[in-house]
Amino acid sequence: MNVNIDSIPPAPLPSLDIQKLRENAGEAERLLKSLANPDRLLLLCQLAKGEMNVGQLEQQLGIHQPTLSQQLGVLRREGLVATRREGKQIFYRINSGPALAVINTLYHLFCEGDGG
Repeated sequence: MNVNIDSIPPAPLPSLDIQKLRENAGEAERLLKSLANPDRLLLLCQLAKGEMNVGQLEQQLGIHQPTLSQQLGVLRREGLVATRREGKQIFYRINSGPALAVINTLYHLFCEGDGG
């Protein structure tokens, strides 16, 4: 995957607050570690479209239930997804603004147009 660096606008950083970066580095690291697993990345990409139950996620992604449950558990513990119960079904949704922003950026870079 080659992304033309010239096609990416520079990030608008008015001033670099090193103290703020240090304070939030751990949170950023946890988010990136969660996204580093291919199954969790796929789950978050699918959930970026909206709330889904386990059966829908399994069907859409082809990730079998034991692995799916394990990875959804990790995402729940990290606070990246939230759940709601409807009868016997549990529905998952993204519960993190930063996670959704990163997923949208990754989609733009790797899945749209010539990028992917």
